[in-house]
Amino acid sequence: MRKGLLTILMLTLSVLLAACGSSGNENSESSEDNNSSQEASGEKWSEIKEEGKMVVGTAGTLFPASYYPEGSDELTGYDIEIMREVAKRLDLELSFKEYGVDALLSSINSGRVDMVINDFQPTEDRKEKFAFSEPYKYSYSTMVVRESDLSGIETLDDLEGKLHGGGATTVYSDIAKHFGAETKSYGNVANDVYLRDVANGRTDFIINDYYLQTLALKALPEIEVQLHPDLQFHPTTSAIVMPKDAQTLKEKVDATLQEMREDGTLTEISKEFFGGKDASKKPEKDVRELEGIDL
Repeated sequence: MRKGLLTILMLTLSVLLAACGSSGNENSESSEDNNSSQEASGEKWSEIKEEGKMVVGTAGTLFPASYYPEGSDELTGYDIEIMREVAKRLDLELSFKEYGVDALLSSINSGRVDMVINDFQPTEDRKEKFAFSEPYKYSYSTMVVRESDLSGIETLDDLEGKLHGGGATTVYSDIAKHFGAETKSYGNVANDVYLRDVANGRTDFIINDYYLQTLALKALPEIEVQLHPDLQFHPTTSAIVMPKDAQTLKEKVDATLQEMREDGTLTEISKEFFGGKDASKKPEKDVRELEGIDL
């Protein structure tokens, strides 16, 4: 009887010890996973801090966000000067690498750049693959059309069967496709190429950011195109793009942008490049939200 009871007690103790051992392993594994996750979230920032330099991807052809003024070899623009100020406040050197729009995001994944700034919108699909800063710009979409006949477009439904000029992987091309248009994609070309193609009928329209298109048209008044007078749609934000797991880097960048917003630096830079307008604040305008399309 006592032997049987002793056996039961020993078995029970063994089960309890095994359970404790299992729980300890699970806790250890969980702790290791958390440590690994924390290390990954801080790895990119540690790497940048050690190097003392940020490498940022941009197109260099997107006026007035990222471009070369005529006769100058000095890159500038709203996005560029924001990035310079961020680097300065983080006590880092800064260098830019230029790629076509369709290659910019892949340059993050390949490790060629630490982050990208080029008027990118944080769409749901992109947020699954990358981390985004808080917005540094608020805007909405408009459409460049021919002056003579508005390219035969009165409503967005009239885009069906027409040809859109733009980058193949942009939100603007997604909008054009949603309404039945095809997109003619370009390499890393300047604004005048896009605009002239609309004017001469090689393409029918260009969907893009209101501020960017307004200033592009102002800079190239000889090209016979205009903004569509009746179509304002898809409110947007622009943010700096970073690797998905670079949480510490994102926190550093977000805190710096917030400082720049609070002390008026974002407003000052915006007014310099957007004709006195403050793109760092949400526009006071009724802009159509697009339904039935995941942007």
